[in-house]
Amino acid sequence: MTTTTTTTPEPRDVVIRYVEAVRDGDADVIYDSFAEDATWHYPGDLPISKVWRGREAIINDFLGAMGPILVPGTMKIELVGTIAEADRVVAEWTSKAQTVYGGTYDNRCIGIYTVRDGKISSVVEYADTRHVAAALFPDHRGPEPADTV
Repeated sequence: MTTTTTTTPEPRDVVIRYVEAVRDGDADVIYDSFAEDATWHYPGDLPISKVWRGREAIINDFLGAMGPILVPGTMKIELVGTIAEADRVVAEWTSKAQTVYGGTYDNRCIGIYTVRDGKISSVVEYADTRHVAAALFPDHRGPEPADTV
């Protein structure tokens, strides 16, 4: 009698697989990396700044929103490193691309990933949002400064 056991991948492996799929443009692995009820928090006051809820919203509305802004074929992602503890993984990566506005997007990012049952269940991303605004959303006006009378 043989028994088949399946093992859940380590959280670090799940995150590395996801970042490599983004680097390689592997849409199936990107989709498969997220839990159906995942969240992604992108802080700041940019058009993409909010808590994105659900795999479909994360992939189609958040990550997918970058497609029309970046020149096809110019995106370069490099995983700098990871630190893992239990179900949480901190990943650091660089993102570089040419934008449709004629500039260059070149950012260093950190994401804090929580992995549940082999799927990414939440992400909080930190990046230089001032650079994101200038490179990817040049027409975006941030919040007005508070009146300091």
